[in-house]
Amino acid sequence: MKDLILASGNTHKAQEFKELFQGILNVHPAPKTLDVDEIGKTFTENAFLKAKAYFDTFGAPSLADDSGLVVNALPDLLGVQSARFAPECQNYEAKCGKVIELLRSKEDRSAYFICVLCFYLSADEIYFFEGRVQGEIGTTLRGEHGFGYDPIFIPERKEHDGMSLAEIPEWKNEFSHRAKASKAALDFFKDSIDKTRKKS
Repeated sequence: MKDLILASGNTHKAQEFKELFQGILNVHPAPKTLDVDEIGKTFTENAFLKAKAYFDTFGAPSLADDSGLVVNALPDLLGVQSARFAPECQNYEAKCGKVIELLRSKEDRSAYFICVLCFYLSADEIYFFEGRVQGEIGTTLRGEHGFGYDPIFIPERKEHDGMSLAEIPEWKNEFSHRAKASKAALDFFKDSIDKTRKKS
């Protein structure tokens, strides 16, 4: 089982990945958090910058994720700047309110969450996996679960019930952007391990 360090000091996130990849990959929180300058213009670039920084610093295979909310009617806001959007807002509740306010006069409320995972195993072995969930921005904050922009994001679902990500934690765990990217990675590494075992 391959060991990786998570390019984040978030122990909860490390535990989440550890459980997801159980038996295939073993993810540990980094010994300390690095201040990585996320200057990339895309999620892929920023995930790479974080993964490489942690690999170079700790000399071990690393996993980094970069994710955010893309609102089609606000192309120059959010995206890779999602966490840094509206710095005058003191919390995500205020940031969510700001997004709703900016969309008040817009007809197009479509949006999507995206997550890119970067596995930096060595300078010659780097893998990327992407996951997306399509939806739209609601007109109010709804739900007590989740975090970030979850309360205003209504994902496309067969139920068409208008519930936000913050109202459907079980669905989010299975179908969110991070869940999709993680599943793609899990399938890849599991297949790779199976092929290695068959050869041996």
